[in-house]
Amino acid sequence: MFATVLGWLGNLIGGPFAKAAVDAYRAKLTAENTSEKIAADLAAREFGVEQREAELANQAVIAEQGRWYTALPRPLFAFAFVVVVWKFAVWDDCFGFGRHAPLDPQMAEVFKIVLTAYFGGRSIEKVARILSRK
Repeated sequence: MFATVLGWLGNLIGGPFAKAAVDAYRAKLTAENTSEKIAADLAAREFGVEQREAELANQAVIAEQGRWYTALPRPLFAFAFVVVVWKFAVWDDCFGFGRHAPLDPQMAEVFKIVLTAYFGGRSIEKVARILSRK
């Protein structure tokens, strides 16, 4: 099942990669002078490297996950977090159907960390990658 999802994701990502490859090749063929040919060739090579990096990242995820149950702890933790937040925010506060005790400050801090890591982690990785290139 996990391999099926990864295969679908690869096809989804493969479409833009294939289009970029064709565009890079067309630019190489239509280049009129040497400097344009060199730039088009470098663009095509960069695309090839990016595509290979995506393939290797996909292979690394498959190798790290191994079996379906090794990927289970993160989704289960996320599911428990979502249930608690929905109970507090939607059921109790929005609809007014229930009551809950005030959240312990330490648990509130844990919630902040989880939300920051879940929604901000990838953004922080992207910014770090951009800064490391310069």
